[in-house]
Amino acid sequence: MRIPNLRSVSARFVMPAALAALMVLPACSVNVKKGDNGEDKKVDIDTPLGGIHVNKNADVRDTGLPVYPGARPKEKGSDGNEKNANVDISSFGFSLKVVAIEYESDDPPAKLVAFYQDKLKKYGNVLECHTNSRNFSPNVSSDSHNSKDLKCESDSNGKTVELKVGTEENQRIVAIKPETKGSSFALVYVHTKGKEGSI
Repeated sequence: MRIPNLRSVSARFVMPAALAALMVLPACSVNVKKGDNGEDKKVDIDTPLGGIHVNKNADVRDTGLPVYPGARPKEKGSDGNEKNANVDISSFGFSLKVVAIEYESDDPPAKLVAFYQDKLKKYGNVLECHTNSRNFSPNVSSDSHNSKDLKCESDSNGKTVELKVGTEENQRIVAIKPETKGSSFALVYVHTKGKEGSI
């Protein structure tokens, strides 16, 4: 399970922010921190128009959710994809924060679903969706003045369970997928503020 697939978020928010950053490149600062093996672990770009901050060492506390007992962080895949990220994009009147961390457990999906339904209900009504997709896209509104309820984005017939709570502007998602032995799951927090057009 590659989590998250934020193509829709990227198309709406990341690309305009990156283009805006390029327009003021002479006035921006770029700071890259390397990991133990020389890979980029944290990238900070600050411009007069805003900033983009990407950290591959996401902290689960930023999701507002606990880690399922006995679960292990999922290791980087053979394709080189990281299994966690903390992304902050800000500009005049707009911000986007996405925190996503992937784990694995020896327990079956039903146990994880019951655990996270209980933990998520403190944030509101929990929506349970089923999908065949290996990826998910959070519901993201481009206008925070029209708060929208979350909805299932698929035919609801798949083996992957997505538990969602909140609104399009402030949501928590737990995506749980059955594996040959146990389950893999992702904890995701998405928060948007302001209007997309302000980037």
